[in-house]
Amino acid sequence: MERVALEIAANSLAAALAAQEGGADRVELCENLGEGGCTPSHGTIAMARDRLRIPLHVLIRPRAGDFLYDALERDTMLLDIENCVRLGCDGIVVGALDADGDVDSALCAQLLSAAGALGVTFHRAFDTARDPLRALDDIIALGCERVLTSGARATALQGAELIASAQRRAEGRLAVMAGAGITPDNVRDVVARTSVREVHASAKSLQPSRMRHRSDLPGLEAGSWRSDAAIVRALRDALGA
Repeated sequence: MERVALEIAANSLAAALAAQEGGADRVELCENLGEGGCTPSHGTIAMARDRLRIPLHVLIRPRAGDFLYDALERDTMLLDIENCVRLGCDGIVVGALDADGDVDSALCAQLLSAAGALGVTFHRAFDTARDPLRALDDIIALGCERVLTSGARATALQGAELIASAQRRAEGRLAVMAGAGITPDNVRDVVARTSVREVHASAKSLQPSRMRHRSDLPGLEAGSWRSDAAIVRALRDALGA
């Protein structure tokens, strides 16, 4: 059976290194994972590129919220993509919709053009499109190499039916990658129900704060969530070598 690729959404350099240590095949580098992820800093990207031996893809998303972008946000994304090209990243992760919930093909074509030879994944903006299967056709026409999806549900397991439909419709023209709520306990079930050959997970655990002094202000000195090498390894083991 074809090996299932494991991509880890890493929200810091430490998380990216943990993903690599645990046996991930690829890192999607981002920040602000709690709100779906945004573009990481230049320093984070540069250090990750220097230290990772596995492919590095960078999320290009200027803010949390919807996927309808104005001209300022477009220009920001284009500059972020230029930075990724300059730093030698392997790919970018993008997505944009118009006000009616269709793929913004004009904007996405600009983003893909800026990416040049970098691989392009269309992210979970796909899951908020008004007609996901029509959106899939548009994403294929753009030339994206994969689409990340939860099947338009909160988790990939819940959305397995739509993911399987997308996999059949794609007919090998792009990879369909299942993501959202993926754990070592359910990843084999997700793969079995959808027939995907790529999965995406954050594999995160809460890292406690190392502060001895604690403030009473809420949230400012709490622990942080990041990818855990042990969970990544458990996912890899569940999927097979």
